[in-house]
Amino acid sequence: MTEKEKMLQGMNYNSRDPELLAMYHKARRLMKQYNLLDSQLTDERQRILSEMLGSIQEGVWIETPFFCDYGENISIGSNTFVNTNCMFLDNNRITIGKNGLIAPYVQIYTASHPLKASDRIIKNEGGASYLTSAKPVTIGDNVWIGGNSIIFPGVTIGDNVTIGAGSGVNKNIPHNVLAVGNPCKVLKEL
Repeated sequence: MTEKEKMLQGMNYNSRDPELLAMYHKARRLMKQYNLLDSQLTDERQRILSEMLGSIQEGVWIETPFFCDYGENISIGSNTFVNTNCMFLDNNRITIGKNGLIAPYVQIYTASHPLKASDRIIKNEGGASYLTSAKPVTIGDNVWIGGNSIIFPGVTIGDNVTIGAGSGVNKNIPHNVLAVGNPCKVLKEL
């Protein structure tokens, strides 16, 4: 089993594996191109996004700067808007539905590490490495995620949800609700 396969199956994996490093460097090259590109060059922006991301549907708009780990594990539905300074750590799949609004500085994490340092740090000849695992994140259709929110590994957010600004979403959120806070909790049905 490759390190990439382990990563996508939620197992511990080596993030310095040559295949993963090649994906990482490709994403860095494409992010640099995208983030430095004139905003009026919409066809070129779309071309770069299509090469960098796993899939994007019609009408997706991503403001710059935008950051991700690999890019190819990200799928975004039609007419979704991602605002400036978002960070998508796609060590596993990140799936965002259609008609989404992702506010500035939203962070979506799929990667995690053991809590106990002695379980996390592996000493080797080159110094140290760290055990990493990853769980997918799924965001439904018609979701608005407020600025500076963090979505944690393994979380699913239902359709027609509003997440208040500054929320830390560490548990699944059902359909049709307003959820806010850190930790994020359902405030009311919509």
